[in-house]
Amino acid sequence: MVSRKQKKHKKFNKKKWAILTLTALILLAGSTYLFRKELSVFGFNTVLKKDVKKTLDKSYKPVGYESKSPKVEVSEPFSLLLLGIDQREGEPSRSDTIIYSVIRPKEDKILLLSIPRDTYTDIIGRDVTSKINSAYAHGGAKMTIDTVENLLKNKVNYYAAVNFNGMKDIVDAIGGVKLPITELIENKNPIHEKLRIEPHKPIYYGQDALAYVRYREDSDFKRTERQRIFISALMDKALELKNISKIPELIDIAGSNFTTNMDSDFILNLAETVYLKDSSPNFENYMLQGNGKMRGTTWYYDIDSEDLEYAQDLIASWLGSSDEEGLLHPKNMD
Repeated sequence: MVSRKQKKHKKFNKKKWAILTLTALILLAGSTYLFRKELSVFGFNTVLKKDVKKTLDKSYKPVGYESKSPKVEVSEPFSLLLLGIDQREGEPSRSDTIIYSVIRPKEDKILLLSIPRDTYTDIIGRDVTSKINSAYAHGGAKMTIDTVENLLKNKVNYYAAVNFNGMKDIVDAIGGVKLPITELIENKNPIHEKLRIEPHKPIYYGQDALAYVRYREDSDFKRTERQRIFISALMDKALELKNISKIPELIDIAGSNFTTNMDSDFILNLAETVYLKDSSPNFENYMLQGNGKMRGTTWYYDIDSEDLEYAQDLIASWLGSSDEEGLLHPKNMD
C-alpha cells in the first residue's frame, strides 16, 4: 500500500521535476537565448555567445560511447538523463535526483519521468542489486546511464549532471532570494550537520538557501516542498531584467558545477530552438510507481513491474512517434 505521505510526495514531484529541469536548461544552457533581444544591443552574437560557448565547452565530459552513436539532430526527439548531485564533505557523490526526460523540439514538448533515488535495481558494472543512486557513487555518469538504460529498456542519448553546491554561489551572485521562512529551522539530531536558519529575513543568501533545501528533520514531503519553493524563487530572481548583465557570471558559476556529454553547439542550438518560440514548452510528467520496503536495516523502493512496463512503452512512444496521434500521454498518478 502507498502511504498518505508517499501520495503527497508524488503530487509535489510533478512540480519539482518541471521547475528543476527549467532551471537547469535556463541557467546552464539557454538563459542567454531567453534574453537574446535585450542582449543583442551589447553584441551578443559577436562577444557574449563566444564566451558562453567557451564556458559550456569546459563542462563537456563524454562517457565513452559518443563517437560510436549517430549524431542527434536538434529538431528530432532525444533523451536526456538529468542528474542532481548532492555532494557533501566526507561522503561519496550520489545522484539525489534522477530524471529520464524526452525532448521533442518540434512540438515544444518535454516528458519528465522521475526515478526514485532509492529504487532497488541491478547496478550495471558492479554485479549487485542496490539503490539506483549508488551507481553514480561507484561509476559516475557512465554507470548511471548503463543502469537506467537497463531498467527502462530505452536509450539515453545524453546526460546532464548538476552539483547542487553550485547553487549556493549562484544565489549569492544574484543577490539572494526570498524564502517564506516563518519559524526557526534547526537540526537537533547530533549525527546531522549543524544547521540553523533564522526566520523572517527579507532576503536569504547562499548558505541559508542551501541549508533550507537540505534540512530533513521534519519529513521528506516537506523537504521536497522546500526544494520546489527554493528553485522557483531562484528562477524568479535570476530572470529579473536587472540580472541580465550577470548571465555570463551565472553561467560561469554553473559551468563549474555542471557536466554533460552534449557539446556546446548542440546546447546552444537546442536553447534557441526551444526557447525562442512564442510558446513555452509543454511539460508532461510521470513518476515510477512502487512501494517502500525494508531489507535488513535499509529502506528501498520496489518498482511495480506492470508500471515499469508502462513507463518503458511511454518512453518508446515519445522517442519514436513522429506525430501527435501516435504519442502516448502519462496516466494520472493520483
